[in-house]
Formats: sequence, C-alpha cells, structure tokens
Amino acid sequence: MSDIKKVVLAYSGGLDTSVILKWLQDTYQCEVVTFTADIGQGEELEPAREKARKFGIKEIYIDDLREEFVRDFVFPMFRANTVYEGEYLLGTSIARPLIAKRLIEIAKETNAVAISHGATGKGNDQVRFELGAYALNPNIKIIAPWREWDLLSREKLLAYAETNGIPVEMKHKQGGSPYSMDANLLHISYEGRHLENPAAEAEEDMWRWTVSPEKAPDAAEYLDIEYRNGDPVALNGQAMAPHDLLAHLNALGGKHGIGRLDLVENRYVGMKSRGCYETPGGTIMLRAHRAIESITLDREVAHLKDDLMARYASLIYNGYWWSPERVALQTLIDHTQHSVNGWVRLKLYKGNVIVAGRDSDTDSLFDPTIATFEDDAGAYDQKDAGGFIKLNALRMRIAANRRKLS
Repeated sequence: MSDIKKVVLAYSGGLDTSVILKWLQDTYQCEVVTFTADIGQGEELEPAREKARKFGIKEIYIDDLREEFVRDFVFPMFRANTVYEGEYLLGTSIARPLIAKRLIEIAKETNAVAISHGATGKGNDQVRFELGAYALNPNIKIIAPWREWDLLSREKLLAYAETNGIPVEMKHKQGGSPYSMDANLLHISYEGRHLENPAAEAEEDMWRWTVSPEKAPDAAEYLDIEYRNGDPVALNGQAMAPHDLLAHLNALGGKHGIGRLDLVENRYVGMKSRGCYETPGGTIMLRAHRAIESITLDREVAHLKDDLMARYASLIYNGYWWSPERVALQTLIDHTQHSVNGWVRLKLYKGNVIVAGRDSDTDSLFDPTIATFEDDAGAYDQKDAGGFIKLNALRMRIAANRRKLS
C-alpha cells in the first residue's frame, strides 16, 4: 500500500492525462485532485471537469491564469529580449514555472503530499515541472507516470483508454498519430508525426494560428505599441491589460503570416528535437521591444543585456525560473527597463515585422544635434576622434612594431 493518499494532477483532459488519472487511482489507490490551467490555449475547459467527475474526482481546479501568465512570466522574459538558440521564443518553457507554482499551491490547499504530470521521460517539461516544484516545496513527492509505467506508445495508451472506458477525442485525420501540441497565449507548438524527420517540410494544414505569408493580405498594416518600464501597455493608443494585449497581437500577427518557426533544438536531456512553433504576438513584441530599447538604453547596458540574454534564455528553457541566479538576473534586467518608455511604429507585411519608427518623449538618448550629417554648430568636435582612434589603436600599433623587429 502506497503512503501517498492524495496527489494533485496537472490535468488537461486529453489522452495522456486522462489515462494518468485512472492509472494513479489504480496504481497508488489514492485520491486525485485535478488542476487544469487556462493560460490562453483557446480550448473549452469544461469537458475536462466532466471527464474528471466521471472518474469520481471530488476536488477539481480549473483556474484562469491568463493575466498572471502574461504579466508575471511572459513580460518579464521579454524585457530580456529572450531567444533560445537564436530563434525559439520559449512559449512552452515559460508556462511551466507558473503551472508548477499552482500545483504546489493546490497541494498545500488540499493537503496533498504529491503532484503528478504527464511529461515524458524524454522531454524538457519533466525537468521544468519538477525543478520548479522542488524549488517551491523541497519535500513534495512527484509521480511521473512516463518514468514508471509500460504504456510507452500511443497505441498502448489508446488500448488502456479503451479497456478502462476512458473517452478520447481523436483530433487527427485518417487514423494517424496526432501531433503533440502545446498551446498558450504566447504560442502553439507541434511535434511528432512526420516532423520527426527534420528533412520533411511541415504540412500547411498543420498551422492553426497563422496564414501562410503567401496568403497574407497584400496591403501592409501599421501598428503603434506604447511601452512603459519595458512592457507594452497600449496598442494604437488603446490601453490594454497584458493578456488582452498579447491576444490582440496574436490576431494581428496571425493575419499577416507572422511568427512561424521550424526548429531543431537541443533539449536539456541531451537529444536534438525538431518542433514547429507559432508565436505571432511574441514575434511582434520582440521586434518592438528591441526598437524602443535602441533609443532609450545606454550602449554598454544594451550590450550587457545581450551578453546575458543567452544565459537567461537557457535558464528558462532548462527549467530554472525559480533559481536564485534567474531571480538575480531578473533584478538586473528590470533595473535597466526604468527608462524604456515611448512608442514604436511597426509595419506588418507578409510574415515580416518592419520597424517604421520609434520615439520617447522622456527617455530618448538619440540627440539629433550630435548625430546630424549637417552642420552641428560645434555640438561634436570631430578633431576629438583622432586621439580616440590613436589610443584605441595603441596596443595594435605596439604589436605591429614588435612583429617588424622579429
């Protein structure tokens, strides 16, 4: 008999977590609490509640976390211009620390001693969920069924579901395996099927949020984004809550074919993995944020942020959101954003986000009287550049003279 009497399951109502729910009941003879997070995946969540009830679940949590997700996780990440391996905007990665946080909170509320998730033993998500959980509750017990059971294929899962009367909605065509998908307000990802062959082009009908650039409108659309302390706060002069703003950007980006990515990435567990991503709003936000920083950040501060970004991105990708080093980096990053105020004008056109203008009434470091190609009336003494260049060349001149003597 297991000493685990109650477990909180991260539950979507899909095939994997529906099987896990029944498996936990059978294997551990424990009470299961289900937790379903609404982080903007765009799916009806009430069916998950009904499925859980059919298996006798009494404590069912369905939480709207959209505002917290964007405000406290997505926006802080974008203040750092975070990109993993030069391309990936970390849509799946950034949702995991929030889910881990809520799992731990619910475990405390319900007196559960364990949590459970549906991440496989091959992926990054198991690491992200569990590092987050241990950081927030070092004594929590974790059940990861994919590391315990023998249901290691889609066919075995379907057979288990059929044997145990678990209803499964098949969202794929012609009986083939479905894509493994993850969606939230920042992105939607696709893995599996023929994407496991990195030489195969993604099917056009796979994409859910974006039209192809070829089918995007022939007319460009202009968009103004206002920034305050490094975060977008208004679109075209209309103030918006963070989750509403990102949803609007997703719609605009999707309309213009913006934000598609086909990537072979390096997973933290050691393997390479091919995935496709749609991040329309995030792609727009990244371009806009770099544009407003270009006139409001000191040069060395901007370059320091760029130096740190790759480390910061790896911390998020690998599951270290709650680590002291990420918190320390965030403190530095947030400090740099106090002056990142103003607006950016973008042109959206057939998969492209083009910066059309940027300005800041209060924090711009762009001085036209110095930068001008016209007469600057003595604002900048060009003779000063000669000494500047000679001093910076001194070490190279010494080395060149040494080579001549050799």
